[in-house]
Amino acid sequence: MKVAIGSDHAAYRLKLVIKELLANLGHEVEDLGAFTDAVPANDYHLTGAAVAEQVREGKVDRGIVMCGSGIGISIAANKVPGVDCALCNDLFTARKSREHNDARVLALGARVVGEEVAKEIVKIFMQTEFEGGRHIARNANIRMIEQKYSK
Repeated sequence: MKVAIGSDHAAYRLKLVIKELLANLGHEVEDLGAFTDAVPANDYHLTGAAVAEQVREGKVDRGIVMCGSGIGISIAANKVPGVDCALCNDLFTARKSREHNDARVLALGARVVGEEVAKEIVKIFMQTEFEGGRHIARNANIRMIEQKYSK
């Protein structure tokens, strides 16, 4: 799979760990920054949107975004219509974000989860398929809500 990845300065070091993991798992990685942990390296909201846009446009299959808490960058990514970004701090939410919600962007908080847990979250997110079934109609309803407020 092709994966876009991005972070702010707070998550720069975790981004490097995840980038290496993805490459070792055979994924092609597109790094959209930050390229340093210096403050301010970049603005998390711009990176979150850039990764989500790559997913929306079909240039990549999945995206992974990271900031200190994961909250700000996930909010920014979720502002891109048609993209669902899931903030996951544990293995259960990582699995369900894919099985039930077909989320294509994962958000991580570098100050919330440790490296080893983050690596396991990423593995699950990348390996888990969407279940379909009853979740198709639910996800379609989410798209309808999005369209209603996008006018």
